[in-house]
Amino acid sequence: MSPLGLFTVLFGAALPLIDFFIVNVALASIGRDLNADEALLELVIASYGVAYAVLLVLGGRLGDMFGRRTLFLAGLAAFGVTSLACGLAPDAWTLIAARAAQGASAAMMLPQVLATIQSSTTGERRARAIGLYGATAGLAMVAGQILGGVLVSADLFGTGWRSVFLVNVPAVLIGLVLVWRTVPETRSERPSPIDVPGTLLLAAALVTLMVPLTEGRAAGWPLWSWLSLAAFPFFAVAFATVERRAERAGRTPLVPPSLLALPGMRQGLPLVSLTVGSFGGFMFVIAIAFQQGLDYGPVEAGTALVPYAVAFFFASLAGPRLTNRYGSRVIAGGGLIQIAGLTVLVLTVLNAWDGLSFLELAPGLALAGFGQGSIMPVAVRMVLADIPSEKAGVGGGVMATVQQSSIALGMALIGALFLALAPSLGMREALAWSLTAQLATVAVITLLSLRLPRSSR
Repeated sequence: MSPLGLFTVLFGAALPLIDFFIVNVALASIGRDLNADEALLELVIASYGVAYAVLLVLGGRLGDMFGRRTLFLAGLAAFGVTSLACGLAPDAWTLIAARAAQGASAAMMLPQVLATIQSSTTGERRARAIGLYGATAGLAMVAGQILGGVLVSADLFGTGWRSVFLVNVPAVLIGLVLVWRTVPETRSERPSPIDVPGTLLLAAALVTLMVPLTEGRAAGWPLWSWLSLAAFPFFAVAFATVERRAERAGRTPLVPPSLLALPGMRQGLPLVSLTVGSFGGFMFVIAIAFQQGLDYGPVEAGTALVPYAVAFFFASLAGPRLTNRYGSRVIAGGGLIQIAGLTVLVLTVLNAWDGLSFLELAPGLALAGFGQGSIMPVAVRMVLADIPSEKAGVGGGVMATVQQSSIALGMALIGALFLALAPSLGMREALAWSLTAQLATVAVITLLSLRLPRSSR
């Protein structure tokens, strides 16, 4: 695959993640314009995230069967159409439905990115490409909130919040041309039929977990949310049982247990889950604290994250060279740097909350961003290192599903802590405790990384 082809698939990987986070800073404007309460606004986020997570593994399997470039093109085109529907939505429920369709489109597209990289590169080029994918994923999360703030404030042609969706349309048109011209077609040499029982059980497990986590708090934690969470373990166990039996019987399950037993998957998935989960919670809390606690406007709230994004970018660039030299110890080093950054942020928030400026926030954000940028690409590279090319689609789908589910979990847990403490303690203390919770998670990541083999993959 050419450098332009790699850029194209990474561009396709960035779009769904940008669109998940771009809405954070637009929710207030959406609520005012569409007369939507907090529960409906949470559904705007949840409908996208749930549809996206539920269909990712299936999207990877379909790419293995019918061709990854074909599914990439179809998913990208559908993403553009559904983004247009979001931008033109006349009411909240139409927007929610369009967001669900947009998430389904993203699920067709994203697994093809990793599968194409896995099947069309080898050796050091593959390791570098996977590292760039990890960097792209992290940058997309930060860039989404920065771009969202700029677009909402710019109010292009009077479109207001609608521009955060409409901007996807020209981007998708450019992407379609680039995919057609630069991305090779690949598929599994031995495609397997769809595992219908596994697909349905995985969907049920993810829905019963993610819907209450993303919607329960805004709805006041009604009975259905607790019943749904209680049902999740049963669906998860049933899914694991069906998949094991299918593989023992010689069939190909949706998520082969033997795939999850690969060293990279077994060691790397917990790190990826903890990393993106705490990151998702951090981005959610920061968006609220900056706008409601510090009275930053959308542009100010986005601009404040620029030091984080820049530091993340440079850490990602240095990652492959550092990994070749120090192996998995790069994760531990990144964890220590991120802990230092979060500590500086906590102290800054506690000591200088009133009139807190960008310059005062910058050192802590830059350190935290550099540490995050040192961890995420290496963890992603570890997960994907052992996946054979014929299972590249399902492998990419599994990792993306873990990423999306972990983001939802991190936003729910760290977000719930912040929102529970804010009314009684105030925004300053609530933010400090939320950052401390993320710091504790990073400490766990750092300790887990010390048990990894030192050699890089």
